[in-house]
Amino acid sequence: MIIDKNKIAETTAFLQEKAGMTPEFGLILGSGLGGVVDMLEGAVPVPYSQIPHFPVSTVKGHPGTLTFGTYAGKNVVTQVGRVHYYEGIGWEKVMYPLWVMRALGVSSIINTNSAGGINPHFGGGDLMLVTDHINLMGSNPLMGPNDDEVGPRFPDMSKPYDAEYSRIFREAAGVIEIDLREGVLVGFSGPSYETKAEISMAMTLGADAAGMSSIPEAIVGNYLGMRYVGITCISNLVSPTRTEALTHEEVTAAANKASADLTRLIAEFLNRV
Repeated sequence: MIIDKNKIAETTAFLQEKAGMTPEFGLILGSGLGGVVDMLEGAVPVPYSQIPHFPVSTVKGHPGTLTFGTYAGKNVVTQVGRVHYYEGIGWEKVMYPLWVMRALGVSSIINTNSAGGINPHFGGGDLMLVTDHINLMGSNPLMGPNDDEVGPRFPDMSKPYDAEYSRIFREAAGVIEIDLREGVLVGFSGPSYETKAEISMAMTLGADAAGMSSIPEAIVGNYLGMRYVGITCISNLVSPTRTEALTHEEVTAAANKASADLTRLIAEFLNRV
């Protein structure tokens, strides 16, 4: 994938003037997981609609705001709301915010999302540290021509999730007494939820949760040389035996329930890095 560098430069210049600081951490906050924003000191919110070339999400529960500020003593930029592959706007726009974060100076990404729990030992509202992923989205965000000055044509993905950051998250969860689950995230393209046969397949493959985002960011984040860690909110349990229909409202409600724990967890993590 080759991103228009002139567009990136225009977006970055606009945001640098608004922010007045250089963020070190980028926090991508999924559906219902935006509680961190309320805790920022010196918060400077910038709606996506005001940012040159920035994509605007069409999904309910993704308000679309970049907010700069300080959290647990670290300069951060939070992304509340994201665009998804299933919105049909192409990988360049879907991954544009991540490229912009890198241009702003962000070197580390904490990516959160909501996903259905496949592991039967999980429950709605649990937080899961992503240890690895399976990309079943049918595409890859790096497809297309490659800019060798930015990253390798064939980036290594054997260790996409930063081991040191993962260790610190485990320690942080112990300190604040949160039962942090761990597991493999499988990504489907969406926007339809998975069939029972697809969930059975994912269970056989060793997945613990299924979602429609975060895996593309893990791929591009590693490609751009950023330190990357993922936290998934288990929004519900999905299984081949489930009989009731799954709704977006159920997903968002579980995320809202977990948001306070996630906010505390990220704060404790940032205090330790």
